[in-house]
Amino acid sequence: MAFDIDMIKKLYNNFGSRIAAARQATGKPLTLTEKILYAHLWQGDATTAYARGEDYVEFAPDRVAMQDATAQMALLQFMQAGRTKVAVPSTVHCDHLIQAEVGAVADLSKAKTQNKEVYDFLASVSNKYGIGFWKPGAGIIHQVVLEQYAFPGGMMIGTDSHTVNAGGLGIIAIGVGGADACDVMAGLPWELKFPKLIGVKLTGKLSGWTASKDIILKVAGILTVKGGTGAILEYFGDGATSLSCTGKGTICNMGAEIGATTSIFGYDAKMGEYLRGTGRAEVADGADAIAEHLTGDPEVYINPEQYFDQVIEINLSELEPHINGPFTPDLGPFQNLPMQ
Repeated sequence: MAFDIDMIKKLYNNFGSRIAAARQATGKPLTLTEKILYAHLWQGDATTAYARGEDYVEFAPDRVAMQDATAQMALLQFMQAGRTKVAVPSTVHCDHLIQAEVGAVADLSKAKTQNKEVYDFLASVSNKYGIGFWKPGAGIIHQVVLEQYAFPGGMMIGTDSHTVNAGGLGIIAIGVGGADACDVMAGLPWELKFPKLIGVKLTGKLSGWTASKDIILKVAGILTVKGGTGAILEYFGDGATSLSCTGKGTICNMGAEIGATTSIFGYDAKMGEYLRGTGRAEVADGADAIAEHLTGDPEVYINPEQYFDQVIEINLSELEPHINGPFTPDLGPFQNLPMQ
């Protein structure tokens, strides 16, 4: 079993009381993002409200994921911590050092030869300290995390910018540096400035040639490549529940293009289907039991302007396909293009 069901059950058992304490501390209904953040405070139950974009807060993430290029220094640092095992479930994924040149078979073989010393080191350290090891060719880190480890209501960090992809399964997943990963694996709190919140209300339903990537490209056109800096994007509405879990993941994955800390969707039936389809029915059952806590409070979505720092509304039925260049993720066709 790849995922740690005991850790998830423990989190879910305490989720309701943690959220109740957060509501009392803040004196208001909570967004999904706030629920998860307050449920992962290092100190335990919330005793005070934190100012978005101002207060630095210590959190206790549930797990860590590292890709092979960044894992090297993180693990070298961790080895000096004096621990016999990592404090939280952690994994290493050997995907970034494989260079695409000829084809999958030849490229993988070349990578294994060129990076043998690195792979052997990572495998040895992982084995010694109880870290999950995904060898070269076992899969791309952010996709493996979505299929194996992500779970609704959780909080994880990863030494890869695409860690945010896991938000499609209702988890706050944030890309970090190796030093942050080392701290969490060593049992130390992880510090983050309490993020601002941007709500994205999705109505209607995708049709024709439109796809999930068009949603985030539309958001990028509105916010620009800097508009999400210091903020978490929370997607909600009937349009959000109509999207597949992997479609949600695509949107969260590209949230990095607008500088967002991460992006997230509330738990719904599509996520439950995905969990069961990937062999995690026990996680889905647990999420179903506390489903009311795995989305924002009803009041939040009735009057989102009162609870988010900024609100964007997109009608998926009117959304058109976008074609964006590799260096202009926030510029769709005919949008602010230079005249020839």
